Amino acid sequence: MGTCERIAPLAGRILLALIFVMSGLNKFTGLAGTAGYIASKGLPMPQVLAIAAAVVELVGGVLLIVGWKARWAALALFVFTAIAALLFHNFWAVPPEQTQNQMIHFMKNLAIMGGLLYVVAYGGGPLSCECKRQ
Repeated sequence: MGTCERIAPLAGRILLALIFVMSGLNKFTGLAGTAGYIASKGLPMPQVLAIAAAVVELVGGVLLIVGWKARWAALALFVFTAIAALLFHNFWAVPPEQTQNQMIHFMKNLAIMGGLLYVVAYGGGPLSCECKRQ
């Protein structure tokens, strides 16, 4: 196995996970703001959902980076990202001046979901905590 085949999956996992790690940390340091945003969408228990979102993003992101239970972490992040896209980036239901911005965020989430599905299907790769030594 060449260097590229060994390094690329690790680099891909890191790049894919960084948005979740950073977002999870930001949610933890700004729980009141996150809960307020969740409440503005009419969702119940905004404080609980804010904490849950922060945990899913931070823990899922770290697991994805190290490659431990990478498929499960990617699946959890996939579901989280799909829900976030539908509830928070619903470009079809916002005022016209917000449509383009929300569509970009929605499409970004779809792209991230594609990367996460790849990890669900193929695992973390050779430089992951689950890779068997040969």
